[in-house]
Amino acid sequence: MTEQLGPGDVARAAGLLRQGELVGFPTETVYGLGGNATDGRAVAGIFAAKGRPQFNPLICHYPDAEAAFGDVRADDRARRLADRFWPGPLTLVLPRRAACQVDLLAGAGLDTLAVRVPANPIALDLLRRVGRPVAAPSANRSGAVSPTTAAHVLEGLSGRIAAVLDGGPCPVGVESTVLDLTGAGAVLLRPGGVPAEAIEALLGKVGRALPIAAAAATESLRSPGMMLSHYAPGLPVRLGADSVGRDEALLAFGPALPGAAVTWNLSEAADPTEAAARLFAGLRWLDAEGTARGCRRIAVMPVPEGGLGAAINDRLARAAAPRGG
Repeated sequence: MTEQLGPGDVARAAGLLRQGELVGFPTETVYGLGGNATDGRAVAGIFAAKGRPQFNPLICHYPDAEAAFGDVRADDRARRLADRFWPGPLTLVLPRRAACQVDLLAGAGLDTLAVRVPANPIALDLLRRVGRPVAAPSANRSGAVSPTTAAHVLEGLSGRIAAVLDGGPCPVGVESTVLDLTGAGAVLLRPGGVPAEAIEALLGKVGRALPIAAAAATESLRSPGMMLSHYAPGLPVRLGADSVGRDEALLAFGPALPGAAVTWNLSEAADPTEAAARLFAGLRWLDAEGTARGCRRIAVMPVPEGGLGAAINDRLARAAAPRGG
């Protein structure tokens, strides 16, 4: 049963988030579906609750720019934009720091992270009390209209999340603008609450940036709700393994096949949520450890399609796809 919390229940909502539960909460744009971004199981729970078909990157929310820039590398452009538009409806995509505390699943296994500071006093109070980044896509079932009231959240997610924190209607009503600053130019991944013209005007004052460009549909994108090229390991990936060679690394699900040079088990209990939480870390670890041990490829045991299995298999199919070039 989903708890309905009021503005005076922020401490309760923060406690639930610290415990790994999911909480809907208000921002100035739309209601977010919050989960502890440092907890892989909580992040996997977000995808499960939304019925999200792919592991797209999630936006991580922070109480201030200093906290956000502790997890990503910010250049002069990012700092100038943060000074002007944070708190506010602007999301910046920046390179992850080596010591980034956010779970890889929240960033879909990429070396970048989408971060923002929301302009809602209840949200900021919540984030300060949680004391760690909160991953939060819109609090609706995947593909449905974004919610701007607590009632909208309950219509789609009642019984799927622990609580919703009612802060009244969202004043902006459209999602945040998403800007990719990982390259020399600035790329607009999603228009939103901060007009592109306002961003261009400010970047011009920095003296380093050209007018922002729109993202190409075929480009490797780093934002929620867009096609993207996920992290792929260096070793080739073989799907549907029912046996494994001694020169193969094994990505297991359930009881592991014998004989692998090295094994990472997504979930010995065959739990799709646990498997989703361990997927990206497992691929990276097997790539490094398998390469060090002279493995030729990564063999992947089958994962059933039910629940998060579909999203896991989508990611694995991308990892196993023929390499370009």
